[in-house]
Amino acid sequence: MENVYLLLAIGIGSLFLLWVLFYFVPVGLWFTALVSNVRISLLQLVLMRWRKVPPRVIVNSLIASTKAGLNLQRDDLEAHFLAGGHVQSVVNALISAEKANIALTFKTATAIDLAGRDVLEAVQMSVNPKVIDTKKVAAVAKDGIQLIAIARVTVRANIDQLVGGAGEETVLARVGEGIVSSIGSADSHKAVLENPDSISKVVLAKGLDSGTAFEILSIDIADIDIGKNIGAELQMDQANADKNIAQAKAEERRAMAVAAEQEMKAKAQEARANVIQAEAEIPKAIGEAFRAGNLGIMDYYKLNNIQADTAMRDSIAGDPNVDSGKTD
Repeated sequence: MENVYLLLAIGIGSLFLLWVLFYFVPVGLWFTALVSNVRISLLQLVLMRWRKVPPRVIVNSLIASTKAGLNLQRDDLEAHFLAGGHVQSVVNALISAEKANIALTFKTATAIDLAGRDVLEAVQMSVNPKVIDTKKVAAVAKDGIQLIAIARVTVRANIDQLVGGAGEETVLARVGEGIVSSIGSADSHKAVLENPDSISKVVLAKGLDSGTAFEILSIDIADIDIGKNIGAELQMDQANADKNIAQAKAEERRAMAVAAEQEMKAKAQEARANVIQAEAEIPKAIGEAFRAGNLGIMDYYKLNNIQADTAMRDSIAGDPNVDSGKTD
């Protein structure tokens, strides 16, 4: 019974050692590379494991590049993988560029890949241009009518500008700016509706792809609609603003007139109060004149007659402020 357990333990240990051996020494992968005319030793495959580089990725990339007629070095592929690059994508891009007669070197391809761009997609876009639709762009012609346009931009990847070049967002922003400028310079919205291709010609002539990772092949107006009458709305807003200003100024003048009237009334009341106060002093003055002998009885009667005559004349004239000729 002990021999059975011993044999079982030896068998399990042998299987484990065999698995470890085939894991660190990928004989099958080495044989595949050998029959594919890729020269790589078993020791190099083992060292890849220790460097934490997947041997299958490197070997498959070497096989694909060799069959495509490319001369790539194993050390370069390993260095690109250790730098965080996508080895398979770079190799596929180089193969596609070779088939399409596009000048793309391994150094440029790895630089594009490490810059965060999809180098394979860029090569495919160079062969098959990409169509990008802009969002709705609203602009106002000189006659005040708003136009809403949608442009279709056909672009091709510019391999030389992929590293450091602006992306799709910049291209779309420049196209939108060109559409606004073109519509804004039109004398009438009808002219734009009759010849929408004039927008494309003006925008395309501006060289909007300068400094970007793309080459603009064409700009086509896919749709254009009439929006609001911005000019009329602005005129209405201006008229309302002028009306409000005029009303405010009229209210200011009315308030000033009311204030002036109130001031005049106050002055009139003050003057009337002064007159009443002065009239209240008249009897005292008459009394003093009597006592001093400066006023006689006949003079007093004449004064009363004059006051009565004055009150009668004021009553006939209709002066409401007359106190019916009464005297104190």
